[in-house]
Amino acid sequence: MTDIANAPLVETAASRAALVRDLSAGKDAGATLAYQGEAHFGPAMRVQRYRLGNGLRVLVLVDRGAPVVSYHTWFGVGSRDEKPGKTGLAHLFEHLMFNETKSLSAGEFDRILERNGAESNAATWLDWTYYHENLPASKLEVAVRLEADRMANLVLREKQVSSEKEVVANERRYRVDDDVEGSVSELLWKTAFTAHPYHWPTIGWMEDIQGFTTDDCATFYRTYYAPNNAVVVVVGDVAEREALAMVQRHYGALPASTIPPRVHPSEPEQTSERRLEAAKPTATEKVMLGYKCPALDAREHVALTVLNEILFGGRSSRVYRALVKERELATDLRGWVGTFAEPGLWEMYLSAREGHSAAELEGALGGLFDEIRAGEVPAEELEKAKSRLELAFLQGMETVSGKAEQIGFYELVLGDPGAGFARLSAYRDLTAAEVLAAARQWIDPRRRTSIHVLPDGSVGGGDGEEGEGEGEGGEDEGADGAYARAPKGALR
Repeated sequence: MTDIANAPLVETAASRAALVRDLSAGKDAGATLAYQGEAHFGPAMRVQRYRLGNGLRVLVLVDRGAPVVSYHTWFGVGSRDEKPGKTGLAHLFEHLMFNETKSLSAGEFDRILERNGAESNAATWLDWTYYHENLPASKLEVAVRLEADRMANLVLREKQVSSEKEVVANERRYRVDDDVEGSVSELLWKTAFTAHPYHWPTIGWMEDIQGFTTDDCATFYRTYYAPNNAVVVVVGDVAEREALAMVQRHYGALPASTIPPRVHPSEPEQTSERRLEAAKPTATEKVMLGYKCPALDAREHVALTVLNEILFGGRSSRVYRALVKERELATDLRGWVGTFAEPGLWEMYLSAREGHSAAELEGALGGLFDEIRAGEVPAEELEKAKSRLELAFLQGMETVSGKAEQIGFYELVLGDPGAGFARLSAYRDLTAAEVLAAARQWIDPRRRTSIHVLPDGSVGGGDGEEGEGEGEGGEDEGADGAYARAPKGALR
């Protein structure tokens, strides 16, 4: 029997042209459809790419493995598109978008989805914002209608804005101000970046959150929540023609907006280490490091991701073996290479065992770095790191939602919905020499920002913040597949 869940769609150029011609016939300019080719999504599947006349990109992947569909809307706006004094607007909007529209009362959006067996969520980060629904395939048009409605018809009044501002302010207090790792991560990025918008947190500075006006929100909405700044991703058991017709019907009349160019101040090259100490309510000392790292599209990013897996990936990783098992200096540790459109940070976080210091941790970690820079990467160690990364990526492909998330992310950040598989091939092809070259180039003290976290005396011993072998150091933890494992990262 043919595996129709993974079989490629067989379409001739003529039949594709006929599909586009039929669906565009008699439509207004904004609803006309243009076919923009297909993108390979693994060995057997293909993402079909379309664009409406109003600029909306539509990506369709037919997957008949189950009678479900995942519907994603990705907007090309994140915290890097904000301005000083207005930080956190992108994230505030993620909250506002679940409120009243011209046709739906407050709360009705969620109630309609629940009645139709759907679940929804959203996330905001430095480069993007997205919204998604997972629902029975027969209910696809419910999601299409609701998302198109709130893209164009959101109601913004003082009451709603003030209410959501307070929700976000409380979220900031919980996730950042009153959280050791959250507050230190924010300090790390604030210190490491001096000019680029990656300097400020996605959630925004508290004074900016509290100062937003309804006019600020209306201007942001009119600018960025428009079809020509959005990508719709449809993955699941759908008929492509019907899905496209739905999108045309609900989005075709929406006007495009004028999107400001994404031009940011260039971050000056960091030529010397930046060091800080921070007193926090913790029982043990900790250290957070950030090394400048390349953007996601760089070959060196692939090498650094594999190197990070060698160092921090599981209980047999170099850092875990040395600092947790053998020397018993640390109780918790993790590393993560930022997956951004522009150069970011390779973050490392380590928590000391009681009686040991942040300085000891950093010194011991530096010794391991010296070893890898001066030595070699055994074939077995390299293959294990690659296998963990491949497993995590493929596990993320098991659901239609996982596929849609990867498609939307890579389309927004790299302009290629199938780039995740190209990255998988790059892992497989990577050599030990490339890993060593990356270590020698990027583990550079001159590009490092270091924060030592010291107890402020408010917490006694054994506070239970971390447990040995928990978190990213655990052997069963999945490796980074695209971006989802970022510490204190995307706000959901």
